[in-house]
Amino acid sequence: MKNVTKVTNNGSSNRHFTDIYKLSSAISKGLSLQNRRMSSDEAIDAAEHLINFFGYNDRVIDNMLEPEDRDAFYTMEDIGVLQTEREETTLYDGREWRIHYWILNVNKIEVLSKFKVEEKLVEESEDFQIYDQMPEDFWKPTQ
Repeated sequence: MKNVTKVTNNGSSNRHFTDIYKLSSAISKGLSLQNRRMSSDEAIDAAEHLINFFGYNDRVIDNMLEPEDRDAFYTMEDIGVLQTEREETTLYDGREWRIHYWILNVNKIEVLSKFKVEEKLVEESEDFQIYDQMPEDFWKPTQ
């Protein structure tokens, strides 16, 4: 994806630019901040999957998503790459109708993609050796 147009509340249009590599970097680094890991190949796959919904737009209507895709979008919302918005309108018969949108958070993608992540190696301590003391049959299901 080369660019995204975002319309602000005052009706003016600001152009924000991002690409698949910044998005994949933001996904990977955003997950790292939550002590979760994703390889660079997996991050690129996730970024491509995500960007296929948006195309050149900055928002996607929620009801076009399958449950598996919605789960992925919630994960992306958790790390800040996506945000949600809701619009309410009145139908002809007087009922209220809510439309939920997913919005690509280009500013957060830029921040996360430039973020420096340091990896630490955790030394083994006695806390982790408790499992070594358990007998093998401990892990077998009981009847």
